Amino acid sequence: MDDQNNKKGFDDFFRKNDEEQGAPERVDSSVNEEPQAAADTQEQAAKPSYYYSYGPFKANAQEGANAANPGPSPEKPKLIQDEPYGDIQRTQPDASHSQGALPEAEQSRPQAPIQSPIRSFNPSPQSAKGPWQVRETKRTSFKAVFASFLAGVILVGSLMYTADLNNWFTSEPTAASTTQSSGAGSTASAGAGSSSGAATVAARPDNIAQLFETSSPAVVKIETYVNTAKRSNSGSMLDDSFFRQFFGDDYPGTTEPEAGANQDDSQMQQSGIGTGFFFESTGYILTNQHVVGESDQIKVIVQGYDKPFTAELLGSSYDLDLAVLKVTGDKAFPTLPLGNSDNINIGDWVVAIGNPYGFDHTVTVGVLSAKERPIDIQDAQGERKYEHLLQTDASINPGNSGGPLLNVNGEVVGINTAVSSQAQGIGFAIPTSTIQEVLENLKNNTTIPKPAVPYIGAELQDVTADIAKQLGMDTVEGSIVRNVYYNSPAYLAELQQFDVIVGIDGKKYGNTQELIAAIQTKKVGDKVELNIVRKGSAMNLQVEIGDKNLSGAQ
Repeated sequence: MDDQNNKKGFDDFFRKNDEEQGAPERVDSSVNEEPQAAADTQEQAAKPSYYYSYGPFKANAQEGANAANPGPSPEKPKLIQDEPYGDIQRTQPDASHSQGALPEAEQSRPQAPIQSPIRSFNPSPQSAKGPWQVRETKRTSFKAVFASFLAGVILVGSLMYTADLNNWFTSEPTAASTTQSSGAGSTASAGAGSSSGAATVAARPDNIAQLFETSSPAVVKIETYVNTAKRSNSGSMLDDSFFRQFFGDDYPGTTEPEAGANQDDSQMQQSGIGTGFFFESTGYILTNQHVVGESDQIKVIVQGYDKPFTAELLGSSYDLDLAVLKVTGDKAFPTLPLGNSDNINIGDWVVAIGNPYGFDHTVTVGVLSAKERPIDIQDAQGERKYEHLLQTDASINPGNSGGPLLNVNGEVVGINTAVSSQAQGIGFAIPTSTIQEVLENLKNNTTIPKPAVPYIGAELQDVTADIAKQLGMDTVEGSIVRNVYYNSPAYLAELQQFDVIVGIDGKKYGNTQELIAAIQTKKVGDKVELNIVRKGSAMNLQVEIGDKNLSGAQ
């Protein structure tokens, strides 16, 4: 195929020739050669192009471009907008006005249908203002981004604060609100219910400063003194009653100052420092017995007073380690309310105020670590056996003894008493449940009733193999009676020395410790049957359990 066919337009393959349609032959090709060339050029321009253009369309710009360049440019390809293909009959504009009259043969020749003119598209700087404008995304300014960030921070912070305040994500919303109310420093009465103790569990209290400011004036510093002259002569032979018969009571060194008499301060030597607190505005002070001890003079330093007061010891208990002092002043003293230690729970916050190592009014904070702690402490007078103590990790040091242990409501729940010297953060306090039982006895200096101690009034010892052989026993078991106290329950039951107690009420006990523990589980007044072996014969004795404190047995 000739290469010229490749240069034909798209319509040349589908449009029929004028000869096939019966069109008349052109009569004068030579004459009409020039107009025919112009017509071919116009027909070529009228052919639709299938180049597609992308971008906004500007009609005015394209018409202006067509006006400037009426013919196709052979050097630059046109960018033509695609339009539907078809024959649209248009009337050719009269060219006689511009080009003159055409030959008659050209005028008599039928004109081919002319398609609608194709307007070319040339991009121009003004095309952005057309109706098909592509809008570029505006960049966000830094101020808008920063303002959005601040708004998000404020919104999220507000939600977090509200959630924390109302406990949206916890199962106990009431506990937090109760804690906030307890942190306000309210002073509830001692008879408040268990809800006051549970109110301090949730979070660390934020009212420590207010609590200290309110409670500190009622806490006092106690200084004890001993008479050095009296103590130096305490071991002298002149104190013996035999020598006094020869030298008399008025001999120097044999007389002792009266308890209430004013003693020379030069002879007084400070022996200890402790803490106490007012529980009544008339001057009643509660402290530990080991603070005042065997002192000859007690001075109390009260906050807001220039001079110390000389205190009077009203009553004390060595076993309970409690003492009550009395001072007299011109006005009422500040006091601390006694709370109920049974209402405080393990883990609740507590506050200790005292004078450790002489540092006045020192406050320490901790939690209640445990309850019902028993401990034994040896001292110069014997062994103290404490029971039902409160354990705390609030710092307690020498000088804190006798000071108050407070809950977050400012109520006294215990008296700081002891601290473990082999560990840190292990302190002990006497609970107010123990104090309130004997407080009136201490104030009035009356005997404090002791709890009943069940006993039978006999000294016992484990049976050994030698003892069993001497007594003719087949087995080594039971407890042998070494001694029977006069007029004791065992004496009244006719229990004898060298009897062997093997059981109680038919239940056998292998050693003395088990037997004594079984007796102490009984109540005073209960009657039990002792299973004994006497001279190789088994027998039973009925004994009524007695009270060891009433009999005076040791």
